[in-house]
Amino acid sequence: MIFSPYWNIPPSIIKQEIRPGMAKNAGYLRIHNMEWNGGNVRQKPGKNNSLGLVKFIFPNSNNIYLHDTPAKSLFNEDNRAFSHGCIRVAQPEELAKKLLNQLPVWTPEKIDAVMHAGNERKVVLKKKIPDYIRYFTAFVNSKGQLNFRDDIYKRDSRLLSFLIKE
Repeated sequence: MIFSPYWNIPPSIIKQEIRPGMAKNAGYLRIHNMEWNGGNVRQKPGKNNSLGLVKFIFPNSNNIYLHDTPAKSLFNEDNRAFSHGCIRVAQPEELAKKLLNQLPVWTPEKIDAVMHAGNERKVVLKKKIPDYIRYFTAFVNSKGQLNFRDDIYKRDSRLLSFLIKE
């Protein structure tokens, strides 16, 4: 996990959002706490960083990770597809505490201090923890009610092609 992370902004987002923003406002990078870094743009650590105060990295081919967010109000929305592909965590400090309980030097006070330090700090867990990311557009809730959600990643048609054979 990385506390007080930089957000290294992907080239597609620089092209589609950052450069147009800079064209409209010369102070765009400063206003959004961003900087050029070797030909790329990154957002500096801090309370308004899009990744929040901590990100959780795990191996995957899609460069997806879990992260905090300064936009906590988005958790109250019905449609929560606001991210560029990563997964926002509602209680990141609690997740960090749970993951770091295998390392006694990481007290809740130390975790809180490092999260708010403003300096990027990487912590590698000694023990690997399996993670599973699942994507469902239909599910049954705890009351036994069938729920459907929009297929924002357009994966249902491929699955349906496997299920329905003519």
